[in-house]
Amino acid sequence: MATMESLIGLVNRIQRACTVLGDHGGQGMSLWEALPSVAVVGGQSSGKSSVLESVVGRDFLPRGSGIVTRRPLVLQLHKTDGGQEYAEFLHAPKKRLTDFAAVRKEIADETDRITGKSKQISNVPIHLSIYSPNVVNLTLIDLPGLTKVAVEGQPESIVQDIEMMVRSYVEKPNCIILAISPANQDIATSDAIKLAREVDPSGERTFGVLTKLDLMDKGTNALDVLEGRSYRLQHPWVGIVNRSQADINKNVDMIYARRKEQEYFESSPEYGHLAHKMGSEYLAKLLSQHLEHVIRQRIPSILALINKTIDELNAELDRIGRPIAVDSGAQLYTILELCRAFDRVFREHLDGGRPGGDRIYGVFDHQLPAALKKLPFDRHLSTKNVQKVVSEADGYQPHLIAPEQGYRRLIDGSITYFKGPADASVDAVHFILKELVRKSIAQTEELKRFPTLQSEIAAAANDSLEKFREESRKTVVRLVDMESSYLTVEFFRKLHLEPEKNQNPKDTNNSNIDRYSDNHFRRIGSNVNAYINMVCDTLRNSIPKAVVYCQVREAKRALLNNFYVQVGRREKEQLGQMLDEDPALMEKRSQIAKRLELYKSARDEIDSVAWK
Repeated sequence: MATMESLIGLVNRIQRACTVLGDHGGQGMSLWEALPSVAVVGGQSSGKSSVLESVVGRDFLPRGSGIVTRRPLVLQLHKTDGGQEYAEFLHAPKKRLTDFAAVRKEIADETDRITGKSKQISNVPIHLSIYSPNVVNLTLIDLPGLTKVAVEGQPESIVQDIEMMVRSYVEKPNCIILAISPANQDIATSDAIKLAREVDPSGERTFGVLTKLDLMDKGTNALDVLEGRSYRLQHPWVGIVNRSQADINKNVDMIYARRKEQEYFESSPEYGHLAHKMGSEYLAKLLSQHLEHVIRQRIPSILALINKTIDELNAELDRIGRPIAVDSGAQLYTILELCRAFDRVFREHLDGGRPGGDRIYGVFDHQLPAALKKLPFDRHLSTKNVQKVVSEADGYQPHLIAPEQGYRRLIDGSITYFKGPADASVDAVHFILKELVRKSIAQTEELKRFPTLQSEIAAAANDSLEKFREESRKTVVRLVDMESSYLTVEFFRKLHLEPEKNQNPKDTNNSNIDRYSDNHFRRIGSNVNAYINMVCDTLRNSIPKAVVYCQVREAKRALLNNFYVQVGRREKEQLGQMLDEDPALMEKRSQIAKRLELYKSARDEIDSVAWK
């Protein structure tokens, strides 16, 4: 089996790596939270800082009155085989501090950097690692001291703010609570015990620490607490004797202070029988042993979380895309695959499955018929205008039988009006196709990481759509011109024969007179209108066919054909520029890759260390 030091040391390294990568969760529990750690909780002036310094064996924490700890301090202890002790801050990587007075100053300065010189607090933690042969592997979190009232310079909400911050740590199921209470106060009033009881009613996560045993009134002792009679915990209480203020002022060595502490318990008539399980050294070993036990219990759930997260990270990498190869062949292949992915989405919009294509049908079913109905045939074929056109067509000689040139001119003039709705249909479909190109680019997941390629595909697609529009415009104009270039003669023959069937022979002599009456011109206008309606029915069907053939069909079939030709001619450097990714996405992929590497490494290390 792995040694306790190797397993807890591994957890420390993983937690530090998580911290460096900012892997503190988000959705669900993070690996950092899944790994057990020890939160140090106590009221102000309960001796928290002294306990931490005793465990570390170094004088390194800021001191003073009021709230000294104003930001959480995540303290990771790494046991070394020897060599010089040193400390490293996460916010100042690769800067080793061997002078622990400098460590104290850096903690104070870093606290002020976030909170200012005020007495405000912040939940942004400071991360400190200490490497020493005189420590056990542990992760300790020093939290601001619980308080009951706000003092001058503090907001009224400071009491609740501190409690909420402390709760955010100790409520986590993998957090071990180190509840610090001074022996010279009634345990029933202990802020730390009160909070621990609320978040850990069974007491299985709570370790009680009694400080200031040497400051109790003469004739009193804390045996009822230490032996579990006053307040029983699942784990044994540990008594601590910290350095006196005189020792602190004289900078008494912490290792020497540990020896003095042990001598105190061994020579004490009240606590002598408990000396073997009292003191800061015993506390550190007790916590380390418990931490190792908890880690072993949690290994299956930790590995399950790691495997789940690895699957999620791989899926996320697949979604945003893996790194692109650097050779031109692979880059060209990638570009073509991305173009095909876009093309699939675009076709889905046209053929169904995605919305948008139905708007093209709306142009033909609603917009075109409505535009045709609004054409000003009533004005063009009014009796007055018909008379004017027919008269001008006759010239100085009036027509003898039927005003053929007048008919042709009226029909030509009427058919010209159809060019407007035909053009409008072409433009309407063009703008719908452009919008579908924009939507398709935005909806093609594979393209999101390549803004330059998105722009080039959009430009190439829009160029093609412009060509299709011009070809479509020419075609529908030809359809209209074809209606003018050849009239359906049979239609007018039928119109000419129908009145003759009902005509009275006696009225023959009146026909020349009627030829110049309003009724005559109204009949001509009516005949032309009937023919135009027939042409309108034809164009209502043929214009959509031409537009679909020239624009929609071509957009489906050859939208990026010219782009493919251009891409095939580009050099490697140009291909690389097309695959120039969004920097934010590149950074996201890099972070995911680092997290993936961390989790895989953690899984392998936990497997190898825990079970060998």
